[in-house]
Amino acid sequence: MKLGIVYAGQGSQRVGMGQDFYEKYEEFRETIDNATDAVSGVTEMNVADLSFNGPMEQLSETRYTQPAMVAFAIGVTKLLHKKGIKADYTCGLSLGEYSALYEAGILDESTILELIAKRGKFMAEASGDRPIKMCAVLGADRDIVKEACDEANAFFCNELIVQAANFNCPGQIVISGDAAAVDQASTYLKEAGAKRILPLKVSGPFHTKLMKPAGDKLAAEFEKVDFKEGNSKVIFNCIGREKTGDEQIPKLLEKQVQSSVYLEDSIKYMADAGVDTIIEIGPGKAISKFISKTVDNVKVYSIDTVEDFENALEELA
Repeated sequence: MKLGIVYAGQGSQRVGMGQDFYEKYEEFRETIDNATDAVSGVTEMNVADLSFNGPMEQLSETRYTQPAMVAFAIGVTKLLHKKGIKADYTCGLSLGEYSALYEAGILDESTILELIAKRGKFMAEASGDRPIKMCAVLGADRDIVKEACDEANAFFCNELIVQAANFNCPGQIVISGDAAAVDQASTYLKEAGAKRILPLKVSGPFHTKLMKPAGDKLAAEFEKVDFKEGNSKVIFNCIGREKTGDEQIPKLLEKQVQSSVYLEDSIKYMADAGVDTIIEIGPGKAISKFISKTVDNVKVYSIDTVEDFENALEELA
């Protein structure tokens, strides 16, 4: 067996996530409790209380979602590692990439949590009060989506922008940017035959050049961090593959926040490398669905609950 571990991104959060793990596993409980302290210098939040009790509106705010999701991911990863389950390849969707860096041993727990709290804060600040929108486009290929975004940007003389933010799987691409530009691109896409365009519940124009201020602030933070050699092979969002010798992790993370996420390419890269089993970690099963639409003959386990975790352990054993 060659194993891939993939981490969910923002939008998968739910009230109650991780509560069953917290009540049953000491390692998970310690991770969640420590996370509150780790992020306290950046974002005041009780990770356990917000994750388990909400309200959903606050849990869905970028500055709170990101630490809560990553704390959940680290806690489950610790439990897998304790059972001797480690990835050959790992990646994550947007903020999930930071959990992948933890799984690979590139960054430690406290560093990851502090960085992700700052990332959430910087992204929220970059969004400001600007009217924004993200939409999932179903049933349109990459070239059509990119062309629609280019036409919308030209319509607004590039004063308002829309970009392809996430290439999730064949037939599902997320566009992001200024609300009016996203609406304009959506009009073009409907005319071009897109099957559906679904607004997403998000609070910023993620993975567009509007996030450059966040990328700049993150770059300054990365200069203070020691990035270690990894134990697992990490596939990076903004390139959809492993990094080469002359590519540096801090630069890839800086680029990631303001450019497209190539999840579809990342999953294909894993499969081409011989990965035949993938564990998705995070609330919901969105990535599992993306995987099933992207590659064949890959067994997928989605770990959202203790029951999911224990069933996966039993089968993997």
